[in-house]
Amino acid sequence: MYGTIYKYNLEKQGGGAKKFLGENNIHYIEKDVTRDQEAQREMARRNVAGVPAFLIGDDMIVGLDKGKILALTDHRLVACPKCGTKTRLPLNKGKLKVTCSNCDNQFLTEPK
Repeated sequence: MYGTIYKYNLEKQGGGAKKFLGENNIHYIEKDVTRDQEAQREMARRNVAGVPAFLIGDDMIVGLDKGKILALTDHRLVACPKCGTKTRLPLNKGKLKVTCSNCDNQFLTEPK
């Protein structure tokens, strides 16, 4: 399951959250609530007033609660060692044999 990050369009806003998600290879969709009216309505429907906010499955996390985010995500992005193409892989499945969709390279990995 991937997450959605809601943020304001300020240079530093969301920077820490985006860095954390990137460092942990968590796929996400970014929505700027200053420009995206649908994102504003979605947050209002869920009674969320703060940003950054993360929607993971049916769970909404307001603020950068790293422990909760890691606990709710069920995948990581893994880069192909040959071409760098990222592939979304499930957690807790042990070692996986992966075939890159871009270059057909096969490699073993265990997402963490």
